[in-house]
Amino acid sequence: MFFWRRGTVKQPRWLRLFQRRTVWCPTWLGSFCIVALLVIPVAWWWSCGESFLSLTSRLPAEVLVVECWIGRDGVRAAGAEFEQRGYQYLVATGTLAAERWRQGSSTYAEMAENELIRSGIPKDRIIVAPARDTQRQRTYESAAAVWRALDARGIHPNALNVFTLGAHARRSRLIFAKVYRLKTKVGVVDWVPSGYKAGPWWRSSEQAKELLTETAGYLFEALLNSGRGSNAPSEGASPDLAQHPREVPCLAGP
Repeated sequence: MFFWRRGTVKQPRWLRLFQRRTVWCPTWLGSFCIVALLVIPVAWWWSCGESFLSLTSRLPAEVLVVECWIGRDGVRAAGAEFEQRGYQYLVATGTLAAERWRQGSSTYAEMAENELIRSGIPKDRIIVAPARDTQRQRTYESAAAVWRALDARGIHPNALNVFTLGAHARRSRLIFAKVYRLKTKVGVVDWVPSGYKAGPWWRSSEQAKELLTETAGYLFEALLNSGRGSNAPSEGASPDLAQHPREVPCLAGP
């Protein structure tokens, strides 16, 4: 049915193709605020993101954990950190070794043990905690392996420091802190290779790739827990104990 109104035909509602709506648009001030909210975080990350991720926050700790994928030079530097700072135990952890070691099919942790002994670290102060071989969540698997190795020996430190490389440092501390929860405080030591030439990350393709990878990894871990359903270390004996059954003096914990 058609209706006449002021000389025009009023169409039925079901025949209409368009209708009027009120649209809210930002003012100049509103537009400026929206752009600022988008640009300021990007600008800050552009200039400060690498230093934010490459964190050193050392605690007075009993245990030093070295992520052995950082290579021989990094492991030797961890040995020097151990001797200078008065730690009681040095835990070597990692999955199957790859390009930074260029040797066989041993784990990073197993090869690091030999390197640490050659560096003069007492064998009874070294704990080997090889992680499960995996292509994803390797830092979490390393943290869980360290937890199992220490727990099996009755070592429950008040604090530990994680020795790692570059922009991976902040993510490592976050993951280890999640595994240990509030029972153990977690610090981190960011190792810089002796031949490393500092400079803006955008001038180096390797630095740029590392920053982008670690930025995505840190956000994925911080916001979505990297897809894990739980941060509790999985049950079962540590693979470290089957290969290295020696006894180690216990460290009293809280």
